[in-house]
Amino acid sequence: MRVLITGCYGQVGHCLTEQLVAEESTIVLALDRDQLDITNQDAVNAIVDDFQPTIIINAAAHTVVDKAEEEVDLSYAINRDGPSYLAQAAQRVGAVMLHISTDYVFEGNKVGEYQETDATNPQGVYGESKLAGEIAVANACDKHIILRTAWVFGENGNNFVKTMLRLGATRNELSIVGDQFGGPTYAGDIAHALIQIAKRVTQGDEVEYGVYHYSGLPHVSWFEFAEAIFDTAVEQKVISNKPSLTSITTDQYPTPAKRPSNSRLSTDKITNNFRIKASDWTAALNNIQAYKG
Repeated sequence: MRVLITGCYGQVGHCLTEQLVAEESTIVLALDRDQLDITNQDAVNAIVDDFQPTIIINAAAHTVVDKAEEEVDLSYAINRDGPSYLAQAAQRVGAVMLHISTDYVFEGNKVGEYQETDATNPQGVYGESKLAGEIAVANACDKHIILRTAWVFGENGNNFVKTMLRLGATRNELSIVGDQFGGPTYAGDIAHALIQIAKRVTQGDEVEYGVYHYSGLPHVSWFEFAEAIFDTAVEQKVISNKPSLTSITTDQYPTPAKRPSNSRLSTDKITNNFRIKASDWTAALNNIQAYKG
């Protein structure tokens, strides 16, 4: 495989790069935004024409949900236009396009798990721009996989686990939202899933292209996730004492962008088609020392 990774310093991009460079017979070109501005179509075309990838994995995104409400043009440039340029280039050179998307494309009020076929209805600029990116990728590249995920955390970048450990080290009491539910997803597992898909398409296996969901189990609230983080952190002596946690409602913690109350994604399709199991986020927390700092 010849794999082009964009956004290589992000949570998933870092894991992708780390895992792929260890693969034999795989040539990797991992670029961050300083090396490739995906919103510049000429730059995208130059890189793709020179490298001639067989797989393009787009891990670049504008993911700061609240800032997106103000940075509308930037959000659409990175989350829609960039993926569109990459997908067009992939189509031209015959590469497969793997693109990461989000639970925010849904309204978040469904009872039960969201299926890939459920109607989308994003409630903010981030979700709207990511959905626009999905549509652009699907329209531009025949061989595409759009991987929607949720509640991503890992050793690199900013995420909920790191925030909890930082706050827990200095505060005795914390209020955590308890009426939003989803599946925490370890970035390393997302990277592994994308690599397994890349291998399958490279081997020439018959693949159903399109949209897939990939996230973690069991589904929990942010409050329950925080409980698990602190229980593990105390058990592994990452912090000395667990802060007192209070469950609050979304209304009690207003934010510029609306969050989905239900981010539960069904992972049945990716399991059935690729034999990829849901992310085991509890296992990923066993190395909780790596998230501190």
